[in-house]
Amino acid sequence: MIKLTVNGRFVEVEDGATLLDATREAGVYVPTLCYYPRLPSHAVCRMCLVDVKGEKTPQPSCVTKAKDGDIIDTDSESLQAFRKTDAEWLLARHPNDCMQCEVNGSCKFQNLVNDFQLEDHWEKIPRGSQAHPEHKLTDHTSPSIWQDLSKCIECGLCVEACGDSGQQQHVIGFAERGSGRMPVTVFDKPLSETNCISCGQCTLVCPVGALIETPHWHDVLHTLDSHRRISAVQVAPATRIAISEEFGMKPGTVSTGRMINALRQIGFDYVFDTNFAADLTIMEEATEFLTRFKEQKNLPLFTSCCPAWVNWLEINRPDLLTHLSTTKSPQQMHGALTKRGAFAHSLGAEFTEGKTEPYVVSIMPCTAKKDESVRPGVSGDLDHVLTTRELARMIKARGIPFSALPEDGKFDNPLGESTGAGQIFGASGGVMEAVVRTASHFIGKEDSMPLDWHQLRGVVKDVKTAEIPGVGKVAICNGIAAAQRMLKTEAWRDEFVAIEVMSCVGGCLGGGGEPKSMDPLILEKRMHSIYEIDKGSPRRRSYENQDIQKLYATELDKPNSPQAHALLHTHYAARHSKRLLLMQFLDCVDRRDGETAGKLFHPQGVWSTASVFGDVQGVENVAELINSKLPPRQYGPSYQRHKMANAADIEDLTVVTPNGERCRFTMELETLQEGNTSKAFILSLAREVL
Repeated sequence: MIKLTVNGRFVEVEDGATLLDATREAGVYVPTLCYYPRLPSHAVCRMCLVDVKGEKTPQPSCVTKAKDGDIIDTDSESLQAFRKTDAEWLLARHPNDCMQCEVNGSCKFQNLVNDFQLEDHWEKIPRGSQAHPEHKLTDHTSPSIWQDLSKCIECGLCVEACGDSGQQQHVIGFAERGSGRMPVTVFDKPLSETNCISCGQCTLVCPVGALIETPHWHDVLHTLDSHRRISAVQVAPATRIAISEEFGMKPGTVSTGRMINALRQIGFDYVFDTNFAADLTIMEEATEFLTRFKEQKNLPLFTSCCPAWVNWLEINRPDLLTHLSTTKSPQQMHGALTKRGAFAHSLGAEFTEGKTEPYVVSIMPCTAKKDESVRPGVSGDLDHVLTTRELARMIKARGIPFSALPEDGKFDNPLGESTGAGQIFGASGGVMEAVVRTASHFIGKEDSMPLDWHQLRGVVKDVKTAEIPGVGKVAICNGIAAAQRMLKTEAWRDEFVAIEVMSCVGGCLGGGGEPKSMDPLILEKRMHSIYEIDKGSPRRRSYENQDIQKLYATELDKPNSPQAHALLHTHYAARHSKRLLLMQFLDCVDRRDGETAGKLFHPQGVWSTASVFGDVQGVENVAELINSKLPPRQYGPSYQRHKMANAADIEDLTVVTPNGERCRFTMELETLQEGNTSKAFILSLAREVL
């Protein structure tokens, strides 16, 4: 242990601790902007400078190691004056639009301005560089992440989170020097045109509003306030724990009942549990795995619950999509059931007849879930996706005293019943552990296998493994970087029978939409609560969920049945491929979105419909056919989709139409330049009935 004093207070810290660690051990507040506990520190902001006796100049406490006998002062007049001047310089390069900013009230720089009562002493200095206008300040093209670099303070945390120390995606990096320095995307492409997987770790570490999740909570509140639609919300397992932190409660506090009560006060008619669909996911995925295992086909099976992982495969390794489970994520399963299952029938004749549908929202710890909800093949099953942080903003906007609410709220049924297996989906390793619990039942070995697989748990950035007797070895990749390392060789193909990948370290508990925390042990605290909920659950295996059993008996027949596949399974496509363009176009046709469909076509593009409509040429004519000549779209249980005949064959353009007809498409593309990016458009699209 190292012994030192901070502002006259004696403290002891572990070997290797920094001076910042020592100040916090002493209970002394030192401001930081560029520090994040799980990323390397580079002492960029200089806010954390402290005086160390014997040193000629102040030292950055975030990177300076504590030494035995150090005498530290943090609040000398010179230090206070420097911090104020430093903050004023940042303010001169920062817009004064806190009232409209999404992180208003939870911005570290705003807190500094308030603490020092700063005013604008200098003329505003615009961000960016006149010499490099290609560095765009604002980008709202991504369905998951918004960028506004006018608010950037150059801390570099987003670059670290996306780079070698974090997700290793390298989508964001610094460009220029001096006053023109800023984090930009590769070749200044819009975020939606890069290899961004939408994990949102950049938004989690950003101390200001330069990078945020695409905000939807305003639209949700407006819809709920009008009470013109029947509304339903589903809540992910990680959210009920992390939401407590947004209201000053102890990390790891479980607030399930408080959260449900808050959602009802906000205006939702039905509050459901995503864990119900997690149990359903396990039933489908475990059955799919055992089928593949029996046939020894497309093994190992990759889990498909993490949309950022699915994005990574489609972008970087589409050759591996055949290994990906076709089972939808719990979010998308729940959305499909809420809008198109028995629940929608129960709401009345207009819903049953397809004239209208409920307004459905999900609350997730993940920014990539926003991206997932607009994927072709599932688009429309959810109206909006909110992060845990957005839920907190919504509760605060309505003045609901969250921490004072009773913990007696209950989920609505039948889409709210769940087991402990559904709860552990929120933690890295939880999906695989839940699969093993149910798969062991299906093969008649549940009595000989443990319920708890501790070797699959934890927050270490690594690959964890376990041997399942009579089945084989399974693996857990805790973080997308761990998955990338594993896939660099071919050893995984023969070593494992199933692999779970969660793109964020800690799983959903460390998701890009979770509360921002400076607690270095926050993931461990959240994870402890996840497993405590599981431990105390009366049912801990997904197949024990009584409402899941009723669902199969009344609607789905059995796991992986044709009925289950129609509602609960999906398909994939390589990015920038003909198959993806076709899927996007057919999705627009199904939703009768002619304008978006038209934008996929070249100005002279031709759609050969092989129908009474003949050949249709031109963007406007394509849009008119879809909007005006096709039968009106049906909603709810009556809504039907085109589906790809093969779930993962990246070259196959064979489609099953809503009426069950099989047809094959042929397509020609032409690439046009749009700004600094090139984009492929449909030049010709022809349909052949098989």
